Amino acid sequence: MIKASVIGATGYAGVELVRLLARHPHVTLVEATSESYAGRRLNQVYPHLAGWGEVTLGETDPERVAAGSDVVFLALPHGLAMNMAPRCLAAGARVIDLGADFRLRDAAAYGRWYGCEHAAPALLDEAVYGLPELWREEIRGARLVANPGCYPTASVLGLAPLLASGWADPAGIVIDAKSGVSGAGRSPSLKVHFAEVNENLRPYNIAGAHRHTPEIEQALGRLAGVPVVVSFNPHLVPMNRGILATIYVTLRRRRSLEELVALYRDRYGGEPFVLVMEAGCLPETKHAQGSNLCLIGLALDERAGRLVVASVIDNLVKGAAGQAVQNMNLMFGLPETDGLDAPGLYP
Repeated sequence: MIKASVIGATGYAGVELVRLLARHPHVTLVEATSESYAGRRLNQVYPHLAGWGEVTLGETDPERVAAGSDVVFLALPHGLAMNMAPRCLAAGARVIDLGADFRLRDAAAYGRWYGCEHAAPALLDEAVYGLPELWREEIRGARLVANPGCYPTASVLGLAPLLASGWADPAGIVIDAKSGVSGAGRSPSLKVHFAEVNENLRPYNIAGAHRHTPEIEQALGRLAGVPVVVSFNPHLVPMNRGILATIYVTLRRRRSLEELVALYRDRYGGEPFVLVMEAGCLPETKHAQGSNLCLIGLALDERAGRLVVASVIDNLVKGAAGQAVQNMNLMFGLPETDGLDAPGLYP
């Protein structure tokens, strides 16, 4: 059995991770930590884990946690994992960071986008970007995996076949993405107050101001083989879970919708967690709720000369905890679907 620990187990991503690990056939959850709820049982904080979350939450001591673990998941706000990951690695555990601290290759970029100097720049070259459908073999041998952000997961998977094949012009890509409120985290703030969110749709950090922008561009540039600049514009919608990225792309030459669907199905054929929909069908956030799926649909706007890609995930599963479990499975030589092979929720 793999001995797993979660540092930051009471945030939305952390508790979703515990839920998935609790039913994993090859994992024992040996430690879960929380600065806010240390000393309490996890199922007291989250009663929906009754019968599953019997672990008592401890204080965060990375060396102690890592010494008794094969893998440590860091489910923390940005800026914290960069201090803890080196200590966990030194104690002998492998690390999967669900935050942003090891996603970017350029240490200077953290100052520009996150407002802090990176505390472990030497690990940035070692960290593997954990998008299994694109970089599976690198993940298998990794000590440190940077779990992708939720918006980048939907966006990059939605664009990968086009950019890797050279069918799309890498210039002028527009990503209009909408996310449920859980993407903002559990800590209370005015922007996620019920009265502010309910019956409201709000753009935020648009026109290149969102911190996921460099992460998306870095991954797309690697696929395209040239630098890629996108217009990424996120919105907050009044729902708990889900991301829908509507992506606008110019094709290098005229293609039929059937050709484009075939391209996507060739690229993602055999992928357990990517579903390319039939021509003319588009995904909805409900289709992915509670699952580790990314659903992709295509629409061809021949009048405007653009392809429209709709990419849908559950931001807490494929966009966070589920993808982290998928990465762990690869790192320890397990089938990728272990612990994740349950259908989604509906309605």
